[in-house]
Amino acid sequence: MPIIDFLAPHFAWIDSPTAWVALLTLVVLEIVLGIDNLIFISILTNKLPEHQRARARRLGIGAALLMRLALLATISFIVQLTNPLFTLFDHPFSWRDIILIAGGLFLVWKATKEIHHTVDPTDHKDTMVGTLQLSLGGAIFQILLLDLVFSIDSIITAVGMTDEIAIMYIAVIAAVTVMLIAAAPLANFIAKNPTIVMLALGFLLMIGTTLIADGMGFHVPKGYIYAAMGFSALVEGLNMLARRKKR
Repeated sequence: MPIIDFLAPHFAWIDSPTAWVALLTLVVLEIVLGIDNLIFISILTNKLPEHQRARARRLGIGAALLMRLALLATISFIVQLTNPLFTLFDHPFSWRDIILIAGGLFLVWKATKEIHHTVDPTDHKDTMVGTLQLSLGGAIFQILLLDLVFSIDSIITAVGMTDEIAIMYIAVIAAVTVMLIAAAPLANFIAKNPTIVMLALGFLLMIGTTLIADGMGFHVPKGYIYAAMGFSALVEGLNMLARRKKR
């Protein structure tokens, strides 16, 4: 059985409790890191006509999964992205830093444009997608573009946790599956609660800023970011409950 003989070395870790702990930790980490991307996908796809939203989410997340699996296949190249390219202001910049900065700027720009449109809805030029009409292909392209940034960062994080490529594949597939299941409920919740949109855009603005800071060498612990997001979401949840009681 040549297939079994080929796969056997990649699953030799199954009998190791330590490997299972690493797998569980990595799955949770990938899911948490995917929250940022999921918020972006929810806001972006809600700009599409209603009959295209579910399809855009499925295609975008499915294509993102294929891209992540392809990136894992070139993991030796991904790891080399952390090698310094040049030094500026006493900080060595690598391809990873450049990608994080570019992705952060992209996210800040998108979130700022959408916040402007939300504050001034009569101005139909400054929206998250540049125009009011967003095509299905354009939405999928933007989903993949941002997912590329988060994918490279999460893969480099995964390499630091385990040497087993099979564990990385399983963690990525599990995390993206959770994203696929949660995408529709989250998008519907955001669409039905307009105040949540501004909060979500604030999250994206904060995430974009931390990506830029990380690329510049100023690492902000993810725990602080998600704690702030969780606290803000809790306060907004209480506000929503209060408004519902008044009604």
